[in-house]
Amino acid sequence: MEFDQETNEETTEKNETEQAEPASMKQWFQDNLRIIVSIIIVVLIAGGIYSYSNRSMAPANDESAAKNDVLSEAISGDSDASTSDNQARADSQSKDQAVQQKNSVASSVAAGTSKETDSSFIETAGKGDGTTKLARRALADYLEKNPDSTLTAEHKIYIEDYMRKNVGTGKVNIGSSVEFSKSLIGDAISKSKNLNAAQLKNLHKYAVRVPSLS
Repeated sequence: MEFDQETNEETTEKNETEQAEPASMKQWFQDNLRIIVSIIIVVLIAGGIYSYSNRSMAPANDESAAKNDVLSEAISGDSDASTSDNQARADSQSKDQAVQQKNSVASSVAAGTSKETDSSFIETAGKGDGTTKLARRALADYLEKNPDSTLTAEHKIYIEDYMRKNVGTGKVNIGSSVEFSKSLIGDAISKSKNLNAAQLKNLHKYAVRVPSLS
C-alpha cells in the first residue's frame, strides 16, 4: 500500500511538471514578443537593403560595361580614321612627287638640252627652238671646248646657217633631237674664214639681231 501511494505521488508530480513547462514557454514567448518582432523587423530591413543594393549595382555595372564598349568603339574608330588619314597623306605625297617629276621633265624639255658624244653634239629642241637655234647652241658648245677668238658675230651667223642647211633636218618639234657632227662644225668654221669683206658686211645686218653672238 505504501508503494502504491508513493507511485501515485510521483505520477502526480510528473504531470504537474509537464503542465508547468508549456505554461512557462508561453509566458516566456509573451514576455519576449517585442524583442522577437524587433529582430524579425531588423532582419527584413537588412534583407531589403541588401537586395536593393544588388539591384543598384547591376545597372551600374551594365552602364560601366556599355561605357567601355563605347570607348572601345571610339578608340577603334580613331584608329581607323588615323589609318585612313595616313593613307590619304601618302597618296597625296605620291601624287605631288609624280607632278614634280612631270614638271621637271617638262621644264627640261621646254628649256632644251645638249649632249656631247665623241663625234657630235646632240641638241634637243625646247619651246620656240628651230634648227637654226639648235645649230647656234651646238656651235657654242663646240667653241666652249675649242675656243677661236678670230670668229666674229658675222662668221657665226654664216656657220650656224651652213650647219642648218647641211644637217639634213627639216622642221623640229619640242622634244625632238638634232645631231651636229663635230666634223660638220669644223668644216663650217673653215669656210667662214674664207669669206671676203663684202660678204661679211652683208652678214652684219643679221648678226646685229643676235646680240648673244658678239
